Amino acid sequence: MNVLNDALVAIVNAERRGKRQVMIRPSSKVLLKFLRVMQQHNYIGEFEVVDDHRSGKIVVELLGRINKCGVISPRFDVALPDIERWVTNLLPSRQFGHIVMTTSYGICDHEECRRRATGGKILGYFY
Repeated sequence: MNVLNDALVAIVNAERRGKRQVMIRPSSKVLLKFLRVMQQHNYIGEFEVVDDHRSGKIVVELLGRINKCGVISPRFDVALPDIERWVTNLLPSRQFGHIVMTTSYGICDHEECRRRATGGKILGYFY
């Protein structure tokens, strides 16, 4: 029933099958912002929102760089000092991978949260 989880599972499955693009439905604002963070770090290519006068669809261009991505449910509160503990628990290495959080500054990754010195609620991760 989680839109974000369904979308990330579809992306990982298409990536593992070697597909070049994947269609995700339904769409949500949180999902679009999550995809934008993935796009900023060059894990996915362009994505296009298709308005079907219902819940919407998104066509995502895959680059073959995603090993795993997932949702953390429930959305735990993460204070600034606790970010490091979540990074070590979720990501395979300190060199790559990102944790996506929702903050008062919007949806961003854990490195941007550190730069802005803010905590938030954890949405998911990708590497």
